[in-house]
Amino acid sequence: MAEETVTTATQAPTPAQAVPAQGGYQGQGGRGGQRGQRGGSGGGRPGGRRDTRAPRVKPEFEQKIIQIRRVTRVIAGGKRFNFSVAMVIGNRNGSVGVGLGKGGDTSLAIEKAFRHAKKHMLKLALTETKSLPHEVSAKYASARVHLKPSPGRGLIAGSAVRDVLNLAGVVDVNAKIVSSSKNKLNIARGAMAALATLKARTLRAPKEKITIEAAA
Repeated sequence: MAEETVTTATQAPTPAQAVPAQGGYQGQGGRGGQRGQRGGSGGGRPGGRRDTRAPRVKPEFEQKIIQIRRVTRVIAGGKRFNFSVAMVIGNRNGSVGVGLGKGGDTSLAIEKAFRHAKKHMLKLALTETKSLPHEVSAKYASARVHLKPSPGRGLIAGSAVRDVLNLAGVVDVNAKIVSSSKNKLNIARGAMAALATLKARTLRAPKEKITIEAAA
């Protein structure tokens, strides 16, 4: 058998398939690099991002929730839940109040308690050292509270009495709960009743002495 010889002809590349010179790629890369450098240098805003947030305003009164209760009421259609919130507010400068709020959710109850406490605030007449001028004692429901000034010892109190005195700005006071009551709302109101008697005593005007001279 005769052997067939296959000859493969090498075709010259057409102009469309011609490989461009390396210099062209380098030139394009150089222009692209320059564009990237220009974009990178001018990409950021001068001075950084502006802060458009409004400054925070300090509230007039600080608040402390001392008790939250969930009350369940059974009706014909099922159960209905309400919330009861007891709160203490004050400015740490002699003003303090205790409030109670009720609502269908906690946010509404807290708002009502804040308004109630602000409506029933006391302005205390404290000494120069932010202490009490004398001992006071009061009873509210089953809670009895006794407050006694103690210079140089700081605030010694517990339960809701400490929250009331702390938000009122009172220091150097020794407080004692002379009862077995665990209800924080009654204890806080007992402390407010004691501070109310202090206010009445400090604002009482001194009695004037009247002398009667005998007629000659």
